[in-house]
Amino acid sequence: MAPIPQPWHQWPFLILFFLVLFSCESNLPCRNGVEATQRVFLYPQSPKFSSIVSKGYRTGYHFQPPKNWINGPMYYNGIYHEFYQYNPNGSVWGNIVWGHSVSTDLINWIRLEPAIEGNTPSDINGCWTGSATILTGDQPVIIYTGADTEKRQVQNIVLPKNRSDPYLREWTKPKNNPLIEPVGPGLNSNQFRDPTTGWIGPDGLWRIAVGAELNGYSAALLYKSKDFMQWTRVDHPLYSSNASNMWECPDFFAVLPGKNNGLDLSAAIPNGAKHVLKMSLDSCDKYMIGVYDLKHDMFVPDTVLDDRRLWLRIDYGNYYASKSFFDSKKGRRIIWGWTNETDSTSDDAIPRTIWLDGDGKRLLQWPIEEVESLRRNEVSHQGLELKKDVEIDFELTSIDAADPFDPSWLLDTEKHCREADASVHGGLGPFGLVVLASDNMDEHTTVHFRVYKSEQKYMVLLCSDLRRSSLRPGLYTPAYGGFFEYDLEKEKKISLRTLIDRSAVESFGGGGRACIMARVYPAAVVDGATHMYAFNNGSSTVKVSQLKAWSMTRAQVNVRKG
Repeated sequence: MAPIPQPWHQWPFLILFFLVLFSCESNLPCRNGVEATQRVFLYPQSPKFSSIVSKGYRTGYHFQPPKNWINGPMYYNGIYHEFYQYNPNGSVWGNIVWGHSVSTDLINWIRLEPAIEGNTPSDINGCWTGSATILTGDQPVIIYTGADTEKRQVQNIVLPKNRSDPYLREWTKPKNNPLIEPVGPGLNSNQFRDPTTGWIGPDGLWRIAVGAELNGYSAALLYKSKDFMQWTRVDHPLYSSNASNMWECPDFFAVLPGKNNGLDLSAAIPNGAKHVLKMSLDSCDKYMIGVYDLKHDMFVPDTVLDDRRLWLRIDYGNYYASKSFFDSKKGRRIIWGWTNETDSTSDDAIPRTIWLDGDGKRLLQWPIEEVESLRRNEVSHQGLELKKDVEIDFELTSIDAADPFDPSWLLDTEKHCREADASVHGGLGPFGLVVLASDNMDEHTTVHFRVYKSEQKYMVLLCSDLRRSSLRPGLYTPAYGGFFEYDLEKEKKISLRTLIDRSAVESFGGGGRACIMARVYPAAVVDGATHMYAFNNGSSTVKVSQLKAWSMTRAQVNVRKG
């Protein structure tokens, strides 16, 4: 990709707007003033760089614990709580406790003392993933996996010591822990973890699901309780599959097609609602949409695919072990996931609102509205972090030029994004953004679309290509990608929103139909000189019908201890 004329480099927050309106070099084909990608870049000898875990790459408005792993969220009495697993002694597995931060807006956070530490026989070898539930009578509880003295995985519970404390700083462990042990035929005691948030069935009993390996296959085991203390395993799983042998971090929640409001599982679920079963495997989060058969207490997917590579994904990038919760303050469901640094186990995330598309076939996600409070209109470097929030609509003037779709691409979308990258001409695409680009384009990340025509529908590919994102040696720089169906006969525009936060590039394509979280480490971020461009490298004209871009102020994330 040819660099933009030098004078515009002085305004990195406006560069996209100016490029769309005015830029067209005479030796390159242009579409509506948007420059086309033609050049393939080769890396020079990589110089020596400072560690990528330097503060220069630490995100400015994504939630990030002091170090290590994110865990389960909760809203209670006007306060959002975020718990996270971490080792206070270093970024390595072991000595895992539950850190605790609180917020009133999901953006600015106060760090508290750890909520759960391994100091009993049922969690002495680690306090692992779990979930929070608000019981009848406004009683919050946390149920979590502990590694006991035999290193079995068992399920424990903690209760707040003082419910009048708005921050719920201290939590106590009942003497009857563990509540649930890995007993029963076919159950692997080392693959039995991550209980879900509880929900109430029509019989008035609480239910949770626990990820497990059962008879060598993956399962979400179902447990019932009257009081959330005494649990009985149901004689059949909530759902199981022979496509894998273990699901981590299962999540189970209800959604209404076409409604972006959330549903509280502790209340009656309205008619017409669907249920979602999410699971973590293959280093990503996948999900199924279906119905909850109340009579048989089972989840029944709308579609069963034997090849798990074809299962729907929450995110097609660096995103794992997500956890959702019902936000009673605003009546929405929010999902949160881990996105790890590529050379350490430090994680951060931005919460997303999640709901079901009107056709009932796919989940949609969008950054929570609170992140917009960080937007600033003034284009200035003084007092602002070099991070951005960009919303852009690409208008397709013709859809006849779309190339044919090959269903085999669904089996390995990352491979297809590598082979059909931004430098490869197509019919409709590639078109999109180049972000975090250095002056000479030696470092840059592309986020782009391609449109394909299938037999009865159009398939849109969203790629986030990190392969030229950094000159630093030894980094993991894949080309992430995900497909989604799109009715281009009805909608001629494809939207892209990208949150750029130092080392985090989080993209939402097609109104949130496909999401890609990526971590990149260009030297230009630390140097404070990155740029952004729009491009079209397809044969068909693509217009930018709307573009909005903001600089972002820095959030207060775990900067002081409560």
